[in-house]
Amino acid sequence: MVKRVAIIGAGVSGLTSIKCCLDEGLEPTCFERSDDIGGLWRFTEDVEDGRPSLYKSVVSNTCKEMSAFTDFPYPEDFPVFVSNSQVLEYLRMYAKHFGLLKHIQFKTTVISVRKCPDFSATGQWAIVTESNGKQESSVFDAVMVCIGYLSDPSLPLESFPGIETFQGEYFHSRYYKHPDVFEGKRVLVIGMGNSGVDIAVEASHVAKKVMISTGRGAWVISRVFDNGYPWDMVFLTRFMNVIRNSLPGPITTWLVAHRTSQWFDHANYGLIPKDRDVIREPVLNDDLPGHIITGKITIKPSLKEIKENSVVFQNSPTEEPVDVIVFATGYKFSFPFLEESVVKVEKKQASLYKYIFPPHLEKPTLAIVGLIKPFGAVMPVVEIQARWVTRVFKGLCQLPPVSTMVEEINETKKNKIRWFGLSYDEILKTDCLVYIDELASLIGTKPSVLALLFKDPVLAMKIFFGPCTAYQYRLAGPGKWDGARNAILTQWDRTVKPTRTRVVEEPPNFCFNLLKLISLFALFAAIFLGFK
Repeated sequence: MVKRVAIIGAGVSGLTSIKCCLDEGLEPTCFERSDDIGGLWRFTEDVEDGRPSLYKSVVSNTCKEMSAFTDFPYPEDFPVFVSNSQVLEYLRMYAKHFGLLKHIQFKTTVISVRKCPDFSATGQWAIVTESNGKQESSVFDAVMVCIGYLSDPSLPLESFPGIETFQGEYFHSRYYKHPDVFEGKRVLVIGMGNSGVDIAVEASHVAKKVMISTGRGAWVISRVFDNGYPWDMVFLTRFMNVIRNSLPGPITTWLVAHRTSQWFDHANYGLIPKDRDVIREPVLNDDLPGHIITGKITIKPSLKEIKENSVVFQNSPTEEPVDVIVFATGYKFSFPFLEESVVKVEKKQASLYKYIFPPHLEKPTLAIVGLIKPFGAVMPVVEIQARWVTRVFKGLCQLPPVSTMVEEINETKKNKIRWFGLSYDEILKTDCLVYIDELASLIGTKPSVLALLFKDPVLAMKIFFGPCTAYQYRLAGPGKWDGARNAILTQWDRTVKPTRTRVVEEPPNFCFNLLKLISLFALFAAIFLGFK
């Protein structure tokens, strides 16, 4: 029977894994190689080996209500989109409130995780750790790996002809901390993810010239969406998800493209994605279009060649002088303390059931938590993973037969274009609402809108038409939280409070009341059309 659980890493995934273990009566021991919690969200001036690294100005791309854990809302006075230091403060409050710190061994590196000789009978693991130069071996009943995937930079220099002749400075975005390194220089950022665009925008304030090189392009959206509300609280609702996943794929992607281009025409700015059949992670940046239209940033195609002090882009004979190149080329991941027979990483993917369990283990006592890129906030996703994992460890939830798991994994790896809904450009990317609902159903915590409609119609309306905040998964079932209903009903209050710093009187809105009435009819229609 599983009792002692080893947790590797004390970032977001590790902290919620500790709590979920405690909730299920398990005994967690968390090994953290650094001297503090927070993982990615703890800023340091130096880049630490084996740890994620972020720059000083990082702000969350998902709002505080959508990012909160299921039973621990952010303080109402925190900004709608929080800085990295405020995320860390929230994690400290979470750890203190639930008594997590006493279960963490800091400055302890996991060297190896190996099956015990009697693994087929016990499912136990022998773990070797190192602290203060001394190694120690311990046996645990189960293991939760929570190290993320943002600590090993992908820097494919062989893909950039001439880089060996470049006389300027170049580095991966992982090593960026402050914009002063670009003072008066001509800067090229290669790659158009969130980090690359953030760095380019910051560089444009002090650099002589800034260019972004992208072959694929990207949709760019603002954190500020309809009527000034957070993008994810408007976009990620059950109602909108039912519509998106009920329409043919081409129509859904067209609607997404149309909506994002309402802010500005991506084609006119050189940003429109090359492949529009699949969805890349959108770039969340409030400043990029303004910087492009004012000439502070120029969008360029893929690189053709790098020379001593300049670069040449595809389909352009002109050389562009460059002093600094930033490679925002993403990350690769691995599990160096695990044997390949347990988890093998190939082509930036691992064979894991539901992105969590290796399917071939005789006992399901090892889980990877957080190896996923949800289209939405990460915290609720890794928490629902940890809740399910701990119940599998206890035998309260069962995994399907190996053949079923392998079949699903292989189907996921194909990453086919879907007939309905959105398709994504990477296997690790997924629809966070669908995924969380799937795991919540296995646990028994997915809210039933139909049942609530008759029992608590006000709450049913909030759940179906409002933002799909994680509190929904504490309304019923294992781990029920008495404060969940109130957290849902007051989520907009916590959202608008930080911005309503000047009180104004608003006239009654007849149209809004009419819209609410129409929404009620739409809810009934959705139910009769098969919503469950």
